[in-house]
Amino acid sequence: MLDRVLIAKVCMLAGKIMLESGAETYRVEDTMNRIASAYGLTNAQSYATPTGINFSADFADVTNFIRISDRSNNLQKIDDVNSISRSITAGDIDINQALVLLDNIDGAKNTYSKLVQIVAAAFLSGSFTIMFGGTWPDFLPSFIAGGTGYAAMLGAGRLIAISFVADFFGSFVLGVLAVTFIAFGFGIDLDRIIIGAVMPLVPGLHITNAVRDLMAGHLVSGMSKGVEAGLTAFAIGTGIAIVPVTAWAMLLGGGPL
Repeated sequence: MLDRVLIAKVCMLAGKIMLESGAETYRVEDTMNRIASAYGLTNAQSYATPTGINFSADFADVTNFIRISDRSNNLQKIDDVNSISRSITAGDIDINQALVLLDNIDGAKNTYSKLVQIVAAAFLSGSFTIMFGGTWPDFLPSFIAGGTGYAAMLGAGRLIAISFVADFFGSFVLGVLAVTFIAFGFGIDLDRIIIGAVMPLVPGLHITNAVRDLMAGHLVSGMSKGVEAGLTAFAIGTGIAIVPVTAWAMLLGGGPL
């Protein structure tokens, strides 16, 4: 039997990386349990929520806890941890190798820089505008508004720890730009431009994870992620909704939309 402390460390590190990268809680628990079982722990107990992980090597053993404070979306790290988990289950790597590999994943920077993310968000915005029925003259306004709004969201997120405020600010900025473009004749359909530009901010992964956790029976995690996704959507919608009043008041002296 291997050292239980070392096994617990590997399991919790794997769970921490996955949870911080946006994985579903049922996937986190399943991965931790599979790793523990592969190393000889038959009664390992794991419990994950969006903000914390509990793990014990047995029913009445010491419980380990780690708090998760920063979460983002990084499917590459989730896939890397899954690959290591499969290798552990197959017996291809020992526990010390697994710990080194997980430490490397945990310390790795994001696959894409902020600039690449902003450019991708801009192209995504323009493409969604066309997909939702917009015309090609609307592509460039949506491209600029979406990229700038996403950049504003990232910038606000670095200054303010509350993600909902960052989402609100990003949607407000892209909404102001969209209305301004239309006011000066740059673009045709305001609705299509805003819909396309806001898509990079929509919490689609959170909504999907919430539904999958609920379907897997993880009611606490599913409900909390659903509430988080709802608050994010509310912040985005609020940022967009107040734009017509404020933007038109500034540009046209309070004229109607």
